Amino acid sequence: MKKTAPYIIAAILVLSAMPLLAQQQKKVASTGGTSPHETTSAVIDGSRVTITYGRPFTKDPKTGEPRKIWGSLVPWDKPWRTGADEATLLITQHPLVIGEATIPAGAYTLYTVPSESGGSKLAFSKNLGAWGVPVDEKNDLVRVDMKKEPMEKVNDQFAMAVVKSPSGGGVIKLMWADTQFSVPFAVKK
Repeated sequence: MKKTAPYIIAAILVLSAMPLLAQQQKKVASTGGTSPHETTSAVIDGSRVTITYGRPFTKDPKTGEPRKIWGSLVPWDKPWRTGADEATLLITQHPLVIGEATIPAGAYTLYTVPSESGGSKLAFSKNLGAWGVPVDEKNDLVRVDMKKEPMEKVNDQFAMAVVKSPSGGGVIKLMWADTQFSVPFAVKK
């Protein structure tokens, strides 16, 4: 039973998130959303970590003109939905440890508070099914520090990734325009 318990929990998490994903796709279709949606997932130390998010482009979808992303479309030091359209959803099978914080297994809304010169944050909110950014910070489980660094190659479309870290554990990455944010994590067994 102990060997099948993680698979049963994962199935329950995925099934419970399906209505949220269906609602997300319905809202995008009804609003004429121009940002495709993507799901990225990886198994890190025996735990599947999945993120579903909208992928906006650097070019304005109506005019095709380039947009200034950081500090303009995405303002500094204010909550940002971390993608486009429906709020970004993270599902983890096992608890994640980020710095001193432990994120229990389950589903969370992710959003960021990017900063030009200070500490950028990744927030894990218990408020699921929201459009955009969860409004009430009291639903935040935790906000963790993100590392900000320039990218050599410009990313025309916002992207997220969950990848294994060579030193163990994993990394959540956010990449857009000329900037990458990252958060390392460990899986708590």
